[in-house]
Amino acid sequence: MKLLAIETATEACSVALWSDGEVRERFEIAPRRHAELTLPWCDALLAEAGISRAQLDAIAVGRGPGAFTGVRLAIAIAQGIALGLDRPLVPLSTLQVLAAGANAGEGDRVLAAIDARMHEVYWAGYRLHDGMLEEISPERVVAPAQVTIEGDGWHGIGTGFSAGESELATRLAPQLATIDASALPHAADLARLAAAAFTRGVAVSPDLVEPAYLRNNVALTLVEQQAARAHKDASR
Repeated sequence: MKLLAIETATEACSVALWSDGEVRERFEIAPRRHAELTLPWCDALLAEAGISRAQLDAIAVGRGPGAFTGVRLAIAIAQGIALGLDRPLVPLSTLQVLAAGANAGEGDRVLAAIDARMHEVYWAGYRLHDGMLEEISPERVVAPAQVTIEGDGWHGIGTGFSAGESELATRLAPQLATIDASALPHAADLARLAAAAFTRGVAVSPDLVEPAYLRNNVALTLVEQQAARAHKDASR
């Protein structure tokens, strides 16, 4: 199996190639260079592995939640490649991809959280079972104070734990065995998850993939940000 994976939903730009169990990855924290880097990295990884696009079996994509433009970019590029090759897409939650990077063992639970700005976090809970990450708390966007988990021994991962004044990390500290507040999703983890999903028959037509924004009115946030900046400038 040969699969290309694209994850650009956060400030990290990441692309990976799964080729019969071997994974190659390009990863860089480059918040304003995703559009510049993603496609060239895809071509570079394929060239390094001696694989043509036509040899790919599927394209995997992190469908969010995350940054509005980053999520749109990843899906647009993945759809473009997949449609051009007549290949299916394997869309996976960016939070699940993030959770895959936690140092968790069989039966462990992982709380993945991404800084969503606007005093909110994207989060979801997972349990590692038979090598697979099962969702046990659905992905959502809420204020840090509204994130709730049951029991202790959880592994916390993601920038949601450093958002604001690290409110999430401080409040849930008694329930967390570990916290990695600087972790970002990697396309290498996306590729591994997607390869397993593709083997199980989890793949869809490219035109059916929708971004997971979670916020009801994403476009409004751009207007709100501009209005907030204008108000701030006027009040100085």
